Amino acid sequence: MKTFNQLTNRESEILQLVSYGYSSQEIAQELYLSVETIKSHRKNMLSKFDARNMAHLVRVAISYQMLR
Repeated sequence: MKTFNQLTNRESEILQLVSYGYSSQEIAQELYLSVETIKSHRKNMLSKFDARNMAHLVRVAISYQMLR
């Protein structure tokens, strides 16, 4: 079973913002990071959970009760 602690704190934070509908650009501005850094985190999360896209990742996260 996948668990929330498989994500880094930053990945968890980004996943939460993605679930609120934030774009990579908006997340980057919110967290004072580059868009490329956000894209890298998103790519890592997709890989960790074998998700096809961010919508699928959010769905998986919800099914594992990973989002608050």
